[in-house]
Amino acid sequence: MGFTEDNLNDIRRKIDAQPAPLAEARRRLNLTRSIAERFHGAQRTYASGSLAQHTFIHPVGDGDGGVVLNRTFYPKLGPDGLGETPSETATELCALLGPAVRETYPGARCTTSKRGPKLSFGQPVGDQDPTVDLVVALTRKEGAGLWIPNLEADTWEASDPEGHVKLFTSGGASEKQTRRRTVRLLKAWNKQWDEPGFSSHNLTVWAWEFIEPRMGVAMAVATVFSKAAIRVRSGEATLDPARVSPNVRLLIDRSRAEKRLRTAAEGMIEALEHDDDREAVQAALFKVFGRGGYVQATTTGLAGKVAALGGAAPVSTKTVGLFGAGLRPWKWCSGLDLIRGFVPVSGLVPA
Repeated sequence: MGFTEDNLNDIRRKIDAQPAPLAEARRRLNLTRSIAERFHGAQRTYASGSLAQHTFIHPVGDGDGGVVLNRTFYPKLGPDGLGETPSETATELCALLGPAVRETYPGARCTTSKRGPKLSFGQPVGDQDPTVDLVVALTRKEGAGLWIPNLEADTWEASDPEGHVKLFTSGGASEKQTRRRTVRLLKAWNKQWDEPGFSSHNLTVWAWEFIEPRMGVAMAVATVFSKAAIRVRSGEATLDPARVSPNVRLLIDRSRAEKRLRTAAEGMIEALEHDDDREAVQAALFKVFGRGGYVQATTTGLAGKVAALGGAAPVSTKTVGLFGAGLRPWKWCSGLDLIRGFVPVSGLVPA
């Protein structure tokens, strides 16, 4: 293990969710689901998002889940019915959830949010008080997935949160661990801006799509940044891996999104290329994670280290997993774009 992995492990210790609030979030979601299963027409409940995918980072916020209603019990709801959204149904569900949850959490409150009931508990664990968001979903007459309401826009959207959890938690033990750790690092990187560029779902899709078995965390992070930068620059869409929802959308304009990803990819390849040099790795990773204070600037020889990493040194094909001549870092893309045989049409110059 080199200094890049060591530094990423240090970052993970700072960003990983604390055990007590995380366990409490699971307990609250499980309690809410068990009560929701008693609701009229409830077919099943499910857990989704970061809690189900094991990718929460500090602080622990909301635990996501849903209750799936059998549409035959609610013929007016959804695109397969009369198109009505479940505003009244969500209120009725709150009337069930609130009193039942208060038997365990006396200060709990149930309100409605964009997708359905939202439970707050009024019982912090340290400085964190995880909430629960419960989607009121409907089975679909045709096609996979569920109908998910948007109560704010008074519309319905097709999605497959259960399918996403199955996909994003698939693979062998080592592959799942690498994916989870990578997603947490990507989320922390994304949070460094007041206006995050990507949804957590987007980052998770990229990690699922780009990470391959036997990759270490450092190479996995570099690969995601590199291949995502190329995709965003090219204008290619990121598809819903379950092929149910519309394409995954960026949260900022494409040029800014590509710049952030490209800069992060450059920092990661610099770190990997100088993996046996502690200061060089720290200087490179500062470009990736320094904005959020996850990595501190080096205090000895910083200017020289950064200058040395600025693009004059060839990027070895050993670093990128290929054989042959070295390649100079790119103006818009990194040598890591060559990982697993992916070759861009331009941007790389033989050394």
